[in-house]
Amino acid sequence: MVYQYIAYDRNGEVVKGRLSATSERTATELLGYAGYKVVNLKLSTPFLSLDKLSTRLFPVKTAEIVLFYRQMALLLESGIDIITSMELLQSQTPSRTLKLVLGEVISDLRSGKQLSAALEKHPEIFSSLYCCSLRVGEQTGDLETMLRQMADYMEKEATTTKSTKNALKFPVMAGILTIGVLGVLVTFVFPSIGRLYTSIGADLPTLTRILIDVAGKFQSYGIYLLLAVFVIVGLAYAYTKTSGGRYKRDKLSLRLPLVGRVNHLNELARCCRSMSMLFRAGLPLTEIMSMVVQGSGNKVMSKALTDVQQDMLKGEGLSRPMSKNALFLPMMVQMVKVGEETGKLDTTVLAVARSYEAEAADRTRSLIGLIQPTMTLVIGLTVGFIALSLTSAMYSIYGQGF
Repeated sequence: MVYQYIAYDRNGEVVKGRLSATSERTATELLGYAGYKVVNLKLSTPFLSLDKLSTRLFPVKTAEIVLFYRQMALLLESGIDIITSMELLQSQTPSRTLKLVLGEVISDLRSGKQLSAALEKHPEIFSSLYCCSLRVGEQTGDLETMLRQMADYMEKEATTTKSTKNALKFPVMAGILTIGVLGVLVTFVFPSIGRLYTSIGADLPTLTRILIDVAGKFQSYGIYLLLAVFVIVGLAYAYTKTSGGRYKRDKLSLRLPLVGRVNHLNELARCCRSMSMLFRAGLPLTEIMSMVVQGSGNKVMSKALTDVQQDMLKGEGLSRPMSKNALFLPMMVQMVKVGEETGKLDTTVLAVARSYEAEAADRTRSLIGLIQPTMTLVIGLTVGFIALSLTSAMYSIYGQGF
């Protein structure tokens, strides 16, 4: 690794430069041996590097991180030290990106950093929520159990996401194919038919004239229409990147018909699972809420959790602030209240997470089951409309004696 430094030399003059070293500690020692007094030392991060480009183009898959956690737990239980375990996993991983990251983690471990601190430097792969749990595992000496709990948590989320994506493949492919076929018909077929009927002077039925007129308009102004669509989509995407735009987008995702309920349940389930995992790790409730707020991907839910955290710090507990916000469903509020009274908050919120995950999965399956016949009906109506238009045109031509 290359470090940039600012230091004083033996004459008291400021010097700047770069230095190759395996860690920040080693770089400081090398500069000290050279007679430099370090003022500032940081890792050199070029604007465009092969490592950064590789991370963007070839991201680490969730399954690879889950496997890493499980293998790490197994190696540590076998009595192998952390650095040797990391070196072994680095040599075996097929992911080039993960191999590079583990190399940096190993360098940090050799310089004296803990595993949680070394992993926390790579938030794009190892989230702060998991690193915080690892830190607790290191303090309690139960790192292996914590690694397995995180693997189970990630595996559950990955399985749910994968099943949803697999079920949506057919509707998406059918929709793309339908749009492609319609594009070919509108661009090439219908204008040719329209010119043919016009050349022979045929009086076409109203339905056929509408279809051919629409196809002609699309052929003439289609490029402008597509350009307008791209501009609108681009502006909408840019707006969702702003703070206010993302908040409105997340709010809309929770209020959409049918899909909004599923998103709402998934957000609550994710929140409850995170609380359960961190509570079992032994973290205080104030720190747990801070981590849950940071781990929430929905700005609306994050704000609601922040409000709960502020009221909790005022001494109102956890269930009472939740009852003030309709985002937290009654079952969750009641179970959190039971957990507070019995001292088993981790168990109660985990039960809530499982219940909401099951309901979300059932609703998702129902929605996917509804999408397929709906897509079939839409495609059938479209094909029927086109066939009826062309057939009525042919019968009209025959009736006119052409």
